[in-house]
This record gives sequence, C-alpha cells and structure tokens, in this order.
Amino acid sequence: MKAHKNVVEPSHWPKYLRYTQSYIYHSSVSLEVKKTINEGPKSPQRSSSSQNHNSQKNNHVVIRHITEPSHPAYNQFGLFASKKIPAKAHILDYIGEIHADERLTSDYDLSLLRLKNGESIGIDASTTGNEARFINDYRGIKLKPNAAFIDYRTDSGELKMGIWAANEDIKKGDELLVSYGKAWWKARTELQ
Repeated sequence: MKAHKNVVEPSHWPKYLRYTQSYIYHSSVSLEVKKTINEGPKSPQRSSSSQNHNSQKNNHVVIRHITEPSHPAYNQFGLFASKKIPAKAHILDYIGEIHADERLTSDYDLSLLRLKNGESIGIDASTTGNEARFINDYRGIKLKPNAAFIDYRTDSGELKMGIWAANEDIKKGDELLVSYGKAWWKARTELQ
C-alpha cells in the first residue's frame, strides 16, 4: 500500500505494509470512544518537550533486517537506535489502527484503553503502522528490556501509547527491546 501524501516511508519499510504517522480508526470505534481518545487532560508525569511529534520524521530509530540465526526474530525486522537515546526519554509512539473488535491472532495488537463498561480499545499495527511495530521482545536477546510501553496524553490531550527508554541510556546501534508481557505470551501458547 502507498504512504499518505507528504509522508515518507522510512528505510527498509516493507512494501506490503501501509505506513502512517497518525492513528487510523476502524469502523468498530464509536464517536464517543474517539472523543475519549482525542480529548483528555495532559499527562502530568510526562514532559511534552521530550516527545517526538508524529508529524516529524523519527530520527531516533532505524529498521533493520535481522540476520543473526540465534536471534528469535531471525530473518525478520527489528528496531534499533540510530543515535544515543537518554534514559527515560520518549522514543516514539506506537501507531496503527484503533479498534474495538477482538483481534486475537494479531501479533501487533496493543491495548490502549479499557472503558468502564469493560470494552477494550486496541492499536493494531499488523497491516498499517509506523516504525514502532518492529520493536521486539527482549526474551532470548537480552536479560531485560531497555524500553517500555507507557501510555500518556499529549499537550492537546490525545491518548498515545509511547515507547520510552528505561532507566539507562540506549547506545547508538542497540536494538530497542520491550517486554510484551505475560498475557501476550500466554495468548500465543493458547493459540498453538
């Protein structure tokens, strides 16, 4: 799929995926839920000065093909630091299709919001997304993750799922690694 007008795909972006720098809403998402996502108080614990704004090209990361046979994502892709990233800094946001339907088989689906009525709103980057969809789990690569998924609200109040550096600097060339969480791994073993 082609990128949107004025949006440049990053190097090594697979041609079978749609690149986007902003949320795309699935028809399962109501207007009320869109409003909840787009309008809320700014997160007090996160500094907007450290945020990459999605309208700007992300220059903190690069997508690389993984060629090491011992790597759990061998012959797939990973996300790497293109320059040093300070501890606890915002790296980029996880962008994809916002949905309210179940997507049990997607390996690229994150929970964004759970509503009071129990409805779960997710971000699925299986067919459309940004560089963040290539971040791998740390298991089998390092002893611990060097980044984390943390939700926050921008200065305008939009709810985002950010990827933030952990408590130590990330060196240029290091692979960015998070924990997918026990629930993600449990769901994968149940599907087998």
